[in-house]
Amino acid sequence: MHTHLQTAAPTPVAYGPDGTPYYAAPPAPAPLALYQPVTGLPAPAAQHRPATLTAYLPEPMDVPGRDPWPARLLAGGVALGAGGIGLSFLLQALAAATTGLGLLAAVLALVWLLKNGSGSGGGRGGAVNVHVNVTNRNR
Repeated sequence: MHTHLQTAAPTPVAYGPDGTPYYAAPPAPAPLALYQPVTGLPAPAAQHRPATLTAYLPEPMDVPGRDPWPARLLAGGVALGAGGIGLSFLLQALAAATTGLGLLAAVLALVWLLKNGSGSGGGRGGAVNVHVNVTNRNR
């Protein structure tokens, strides 16, 4: 049994003057050339620069008297409120879980007591054989 594998023709490789390999597909429309940026032209940003440059620069926050204490108080209040709500949800879930576990333990204890009896179960403890032999020695 022979398997005939078809292999693709090797891609022609051209090397540049510095030794960089250039791989070309077999139907190359034109020879590959190295990109060389055009020098001597002014940069595009320099041609379209506006005559006057105006920009709004906010005052730095380090200036005394510019402390945004109301914003910090509001952010702290929002953070405390959100933390309180999250803590309340956590405690509510914990209480529900412990209640469920307590009820489950009570049901299991009741089932165990009903199955095994508590000692004075009114005859539920099983069969008891009693043999009484009375003799009177004063006869």
